[in-house]
Amino acid sequence: MLTFGLLGTIEARVDGRPVDVGHIRQRCVLAALLVDVNRAVPVDELAGRVWGDRAPQRARDTLYGYLSRLRGALDLPADVRIVRQPGGYVLEADPLWIDVHLFRDLVSRARTAGDEQAAELMRQALALWRGEPFATVDTPWFVDLRQALERERLSARLDAHDLELRRGAHGALLPELTALAGEYPLDERLAGQLILALYRDGRPGDALAHYQTVRRRLAQELGVDPSAPLQRLHQDILTGDVALAVPDRPSAPLGATASVPTPRQLPAGPRWFCGRDQELAELDKALGSSGTSSGSVTVVAIGGSAGVGKTRLVLHWAHRNLDHFPDGQLYVDLRGFSPSGEPPLTPAVAVRGFLDALGVPSEAVPLDVPAQTGLYRSMVQERRMLIVLDNAADAEQAAALLPGSAGCTVLVTSRRRLAGLAGGYGARLLTLDVLTGPEARDLLAALVGHDRTAAEPEAVAALLDHCGGLPLAISVVGARAAAQPGFPLAVLAEELTDESARLDALDAGDLTASVRAAFTVSYHALTEAAAEVFRLVGLAPGPDVAQATVAGLTARPPSVVRLSLRELDTAHLVQQTAPGRYRLHDLARLYAVEQAAVEQATGAKTAGDEAAHEAAGGREESLRRGVVDFYLHTAHHAAQRLDPHRDAVRPTAALPGVKPLVPADRDAALAWFTAEHPVLLNTLDLAVRTGLDEHAWHLARALETFFDYRGHWHDWAATQDLALQAARRLGNVSWEATAHRSLGSVHTQMGSLDEGRSHFRRALDLFDELGDRVNQAHSHRGLGWVCDAEGNQRDALEHAKQSLVLYQRAGHRNGQAKALNNVGWLHITLGNYRSALQYCAQAVALNQEIGDRHGEAGAWDSLGYAHHHLTDHGDALRCYERALELVRGFGDRYGETEILGHLGDTHAAAGDAHAAGLAWHRAAEIAEEIGHPAATELREKLGTVSAGDGVAGDHTRET
Repeated sequence: MLTFGLLGTIEARVDGRPVDVGHIRQRCVLAALLVDVNRAVPVDELAGRVWGDRAPQRARDTLYGYLSRLRGALDLPADVRIVRQPGGYVLEADPLWIDVHLFRDLVSRARTAGDEQAAELMRQALALWRGEPFATVDTPWFVDLRQALERERLSARLDAHDLELRRGAHGALLPELTALAGEYPLDERLAGQLILALYRDGRPGDALAHYQTVRRRLAQELGVDPSAPLQRLHQDILTGDVALAVPDRPSAPLGATASVPTPRQLPAGPRWFCGRDQELAELDKALGSSGTSSGSVTVVAIGGSAGVGKTRLVLHWAHRNLDHFPDGQLYVDLRGFSPSGEPPLTPAVAVRGFLDALGVPSEAVPLDVPAQTGLYRSMVQERRMLIVLDNAADAEQAAALLPGSAGCTVLVTSRRRLAGLAGGYGARLLTLDVLTGPEARDLLAALVGHDRTAAEPEAVAALLDHCGGLPLAISVVGARAAAQPGFPLAVLAEELTDESARLDALDAGDLTASVRAAFTVSYHALTEAAAEVFRLVGLAPGPDVAQATVAGLTARPPSVVRLSLRELDTAHLVQQTAPGRYRLHDLARLYAVEQAAVEQATGAKTAGDEAAHEAAGGREESLRRGVVDFYLHTAHHAAQRLDPHRDAVRPTAALPGVKPLVPADRDAALAWFTAEHPVLLNTLDLAVRTGLDEHAWHLARALETFFDYRGHWHDWAATQDLALQAARRLGNVSWEATAHRSLGSVHTQMGSLDEGRSHFRRALDLFDELGDRVNQAHSHRGLGWVCDAEGNQRDALEHAKQSLVLYQRAGHRNGQAKALNNVGWLHITLGNYRSALQYCAQAVALNQEIGDRHGEAGAWDSLGYAHHHLTDHGDALRCYERALELVRGFGDRYGETEILGHLGDTHAAAGDAHAAGLAWHRAAEIAEEIGHPAATELREKLGTVSAGDGVAGDHTRET
């Protein structure tokens, strides 16, 4: 077994035998990595640790040599490695193979154990020391670390002394205490231990003399009097207080009495409590397992956002389970997030309160905090108690108050996710979300009266919608409604309708009944970077926002954005709904927007209140414009990836500092559109609401291809209606005509042919006025599509031919390819199959030449259709297979439906009913998912396939 020693000279041992790890500098490299085992140490930092400011010229090369030789000298086993990572070098190993980490682990365990076990653990920890750490190494980093370790050692020795004093071993301690007092003459904890040991050893005179020595020295060297605990010990010796006597039983904690009171510190439970059945069951489950855990305390950490009801849940559960805790209940508000701004309660103050509740006389309370904590843990050991640590600031604050052994159940609440309690102490993590709709309705009814809520169901629905299920908000609404029993609830609902004043309305007049005050406490606890990210997330149009989006809106590095979002998630100010995507509660979003306005106003205060207000409004508008810019320009890039041959209309340049994404390829673009679909719809609404009509038109245009591929017809129609209105407000006739043409396409896709024709005709008229040949051709193609769908193929062919001529005159090759395909298709419908083959083949070739895969897929489909009607079934199937390969590559589900239908027809004509059924079955599935008008026809075709062909559910030969 390979072990490492740092508490003395730097050494390594294999099965107890020393290993030569090289000269002093090489050993320093090893030590610098061992101190941060399993964590990367940057190369520059490693050099600083080893050489300080005296590094050689080629320090990096020298380090590489040392590391290489260390690997060779140690002959590392598989589970110990020195590896290079992007962040530097890391030594991977079990920390408990390194004496300094083993020392800390033993001390930590001792401080949570009962006296007998703690004494043994402390003995093992202190036995690891072989001398001065890193002896002879003099670089600043090692000197500072040496001093810190010596302080840790002294603290552990003093902890061990307290244990021995409680066990009655004062006589054996006196030589060590006397020697240490000479080394540390100003340490008052040590002085108190020596004075107490002298007194218990029957030498009160020596005890009082040592007190006077310490008092004089403190006055001369520091100009201070002894601390209150040391003065109290001195007074107790003068009066001969019996509490200072040697304990009757060596294992009994100092200050323990024969009769320990049963503390009942729980505050009153909530008068009204609704729902939370699942969370209450989880707490019941934890209680049920408390008797089966092997020697460990049962801890449940309840996390959630401000106002979500963490304390209410705990108190409600606690009061209905009091009989499970016959030895009492301890409660403390740790003030981690105090509305009044008070600092968090220190564990020392909390422990002292617990000792008072447990009946420990003040004169029996030890002098120092670690000893007090040890006494507290001894007092609750093996007792069936409930300990509630409410409103914890973090895991470290709560961990300092955990009992050391089984018997107690501890409930911790915090606005932060206390993952440290789960990892270090096996705590169960329980996260509270907002109330469900029925739970929220029950709570409001309990607060204002069931008759009143039953009388105004619409007002109740509006109130609950504005509160978003947040119990604090519902409680504030209930309090305000109860204060005015004669007022209709509709009045309050109307007040909450205004988003800009909603947080004002959700304030019952004090800090504990104000949604804004609750959020303020959490917000002020954030780092500067996290606060900025929180404000940006609030400005995003929602319903959620991607990490990459936030990074594109701030000058901060992506790594900082990632850490800030993690901080917000841990603080329950945002919720990570999927990897890399974050959502804000509606009220938190309003608060974030409010803080964004406050932040922007701060820089303009010098110009006067009115000017500051105007400047803040302008900056908030600029921030929102930046958000719209990000989504618009990213959508523009993504649309170009989906269809590189679409007519490009470049949007106005984004604001400085906005960094839109550029999807790497078609797949990435499709994935981005899919993930951001609802957000993009909200962004378009935001652009319209804020008067950004150019942005609205461009964004609607950028969404066309995605909607077409995915069959989102209704979204396509709704966004183009907005684009049409925006174009009219702008007075841009070309944009108005383009919106009409797009509306013609989507209505024709949905089978609304009259509307489709009307929009195409209006587009053609406007483009005729503008003399725009290319868009005239586009409009003729659209009208041809409508005529074809109506069964009027001859008129359709005329429109297709006109479009082909216009494209040729304009030199628009992509349009020519599409028109060639349309003409070929219409020849098929008219029975001119040989002519169709010529046009369709030209369309395939031209699309391949210009690299339009989407157009090529359509041309292959048409070519296959022509072969089908010529009964060239083999050629037809090959054409369809190629078309399918292409459309599946770029996710065109509408096109896939059409081609699968044709493929099934050809299989059926060739006599392969099974293959036909498979193709029609898949086509029908997609058609029904996207609302394709051919869904019914495809199902009818499936009905013609006999059950014996085994189509339903059979995808073993899926096309």
